[in-house]
Amino acid sequence: MAARLRATGPSPSLDEAYRYCASLTRGHYENFTVASFLLPRDLRAAFHAVYAFCRHTDDIGDEADGDRLAQLDAWEAEFAQAYDGTPSHLIIVALQDVIRRFEIPDEPFRKLIQANRMDQGTDRFVTYSELQHYCEHSALPVGRMVLHLIGETSPESVALSDATCTGLQLVNFWQDVRRDQAEGRIYLPLEDMASFGYTEAELAAGVVNEAFRKLMRFEVGRAQEQLEQGAPLANRVSGRGRLALALFTKGGLHVLEAIREQNYDVLSRRPTVSATRKLWLGLSTAFRLGLGRSA
Repeated sequence: MAARLRATGPSPSLDEAYRYCASLTRGHYENFTVASFLLPRDLRAAFHAVYAFCRHTDDIGDEADGDRLAQLDAWEAEFAQAYDGTPSHLIIVALQDVIRRFEIPDEPFRKLIQANRMDQGTDRFVTYSELQHYCEHSALPVGRMVLHLIGETSPESVALSDATCTGLQLVNFWQDVRRDQAEGRIYLPLEDMASFGYTEAELAAGVVNEAFRKLMRFEVGRAQEQLEQGAPLANRVSGRGRLALALFTKGGLHVLEAIREQNYDVLSRRPTVSATRKLWLGLSTAFRLGLGRSA
């Protein structure tokens, strides 16, 4: 559930704000608990604050009751206090400290808020270019925030991060085709569906035919290409940060493999990676990278 703004009273302390962000990520967002363990210890609090901002922004866009656009406007106004004022929201208090210490510009944060505005009026993408434009707002900003935290902001690192984040976003879309369709959203580009001879009516009915399998094979290939293109980013980082980045990419690739193992039928069953496979993936990646003793 999204955290509420404080109506009045003194601003929360920085320690209180950081504790809140850590509690939020560990208590409500299970996937981040594992990821945070892999992060360098001295960066975990900063990652918690950034993640809390991203998660809270998405919660407003996805779950908030009432006028979500108005609430996103209010959230952006509160976010602006991180640069030009004294924030009252626990997340923004912590984020202000992170922004100052790591010199993060406001653009990626504002783009993520804009992505959630786009969600309120967009549920179809005619072309792949339109989908890429959406990813530029919904996925790429997160990677760019992280680059500032790990001190890898060269143009080469940004390009690799953009490819990785695009690939991971596509993996998420192709993993959740059925769920998104049930919520009225189709991330499969309509021009691709038409090219392979598959219709929205068939998607709504859960039809898995040869046209659908060919369509998904094509889209899976796109996601894999992006992940492979961005994979060298991990080699630009040391220690646990390197392992975390490598695992994100490997995890995405394994989901794509799970889709292939289901013969591209993502409508009958959501493709996932088992807990045993995740454990093997983590151990094998750590061994390969020589990170067993890294701090």
